[in-house]
Amino acid sequence: MISSEEIIPPKTVLYCQKCEMPPEYCSYGPDFESHCLPWLKSSHPPVFKALFSGRKDKCEDAPKVSDIPLKPWTMEQRLTAFYEKYEPEKLANLPNLLVKYAGKEEQLFTALVKKYGNEPVDPYDAANEGEESDDDRIAKKIGEMSVGDKKKRRGAGAKKANKVDTRVIIQKISRNRKKAVTIVVGMDTMPGLKLKDVSKSFSKKFAGSSSVKDTATGTKEIIIQGDHTEDVAAMIVKTFKVPADAVFLDVDGEFVPFSG
Repeated sequence: MISSEEIIPPKTVLYCQKCEMPPEYCSYGPDFESHCLPWLKSSHPPVFKALFSGRKDKCEDAPKVSDIPLKPWTMEQRLTAFYEKYEPEKLANLPNLLVKYAGKEEQLFTALVKKYGNEPVDPYDAANEGEESDDDRIAKKIGEMSVGDKKKRRGAGAKKANKVDTRVIIQKISRNRKKAVTIVVGMDTMPGLKLKDVSKSFSKKFAGSSSVKDTATGTKEIIIQGDHTEDVAAMIVKTFKVPADAVFLDVDGEFVPFSG
């Protein structure tokens, strides 16, 4: 009889959803360029980068992907890595911390970083380094979505032309599979609004936390606990008088005009 110590746990293997082969073998199939590459690039950027970012015409001698993480750390893994770096003797207390700060994990990490120092780097983030972040992508898109007459004007018309176009983008981000937050970017382009007051209104409306944060691109965003994309868009139009055609929902990376 085989003892429990001799049982080898199953290993997760990534298979391409287009050709049903491991990604390192996709290049031998007929649909590699048209199907496999686009799917791998959009669904598993770190794997795509490791295998094919430096490819020419053929992907010969491609590295294996067994050691490339397919998803970010869980909250427990983040906390474990943090205490392994700064306070190993407190690792035994992790289960109690996870229970105590359930739903408030980001607040816990903010306090820990302030006390000890920066978080250890998640291998998934390290493998994905260099990819365009959500902040960069949204900022770029806002810059591209300027409307109206951009020709140089003189006199009274110049003031109207120099006004900042209002563009609000609403995005849902899932965290740890179950948790989700709603991100609002661009409310600072609406004249006369104070972001803290807007954040308080969201918090009261959706009975949850809401806060204003600085983004990596130098702009400000409002983070609301929970998935409220449609309701937030409707509230922005109705309560804060933002034109409906200036509100966009981020759906799978595409900016869709709010139709409410």
